[in-house]
Amino acid sequence: MEDQLQKFMFSAAPVRGEIVSLRNTWQEVLARRQYPGPVRDILGEMMAACALLSANLKFDGTLIMQIFGDGPVKMLVVQCSSDLTMRATAKFSNDLTTPEGASLPFAELLNASSHGRCVITLDPSDKRRGQQPYQGIVPLNGEDGPLQSIAQVLEHYMHHSEQLDTRLWLAANTERAVGMLLQKLPGDGGIVPHPGTHDADTWDRVCVLGGTLSQEELLKEEPHTLFKRLFWQENVQHFAPAPARFECSCSREKVGAMLKMLGREEVDSVIEETGQVEIHCEYCNQRYEFDPVDVVQLFTTSGVSAGITPAGEQRH
Repeated sequence: MEDQLQKFMFSAAPVRGEIVSLRNTWQEVLARRQYPGPVRDILGEMMAACALLSANLKFDGTLIMQIFGDGPVKMLVVQCSSDLTMRATAKFSNDLTTPEGASLPFAELLNASSHGRCVITLDPSDKRRGQQPYQGIVPLNGEDGPLQSIAQVLEHYMHHSEQLDTRLWLAANTERAVGMLLQKLPGDGGIVPHPGTHDADTWDRVCVLGGTLSQEELLKEEPHTLFKRLFWQENVQHFAPAPARFECSCSREKVGAMLKMLGREEVDSVIEETGQVEIHCEYCNQRYEFDPVDVVQLFTTSGVSAGITPAGEQRH
């Protein structure tokens, strides 16, 4: 089954939902970097969550989800555009090694000293129309102490930053990254077919149904099977599914522009020390090399076309 996100709306109340399944997109991420099991699973859950949240963007642009940790995992980053093209990466301590199948608590990995934080940035593509980036930041701690999962972190974020009641169920393994979102909309945002049919209990009921969903079930079953199993008694409107895919926005031109911003003196000092400038993309594992001739051309012309090392030939 293709990677896709399915939106739906409960007809009798202002409650919406989404289910996402990422297989090829997630495999593209794993093919480029090797992650310890606990880091891999958290990053996969973040990818599913980022797709779910970005699906409701009201503009063309990118949602960037970052978690800055103060434990063995230092940073997790996922970017998802409004057309569901995605990329992701993580930074962690070199001594973080765990046997396959072993798990470490979320708080121990990312919030060991209670200074971890989650940052979500909404970055519009066309800022000429007056749309400006927005950033929300929440700690990895709730009212009752450290949060225990990506789902809890984002539910906490949506409650405090967006004032929207939101529930998330997320899971990831070596094969797939999957998730489901339920969200209570403000006011009467539901599709109420007839006056007097508004069901005030819908939100509580569907959250209870969602709460019966285990991570094993999320990973085992396809989205349409899960939906029928959970909500077969509900009156629901489905929307056309949206495809998701991996895409990295790095390029030699962008790397060259970054080097030009550093300045000729700085770049020449690296050339003098190492013989070339090597830039490595953390997302797709692409390596860009600039030798002394490339650097001269970079600062005298606008062409930066040579010296790309294919991802499959790179060192990790």
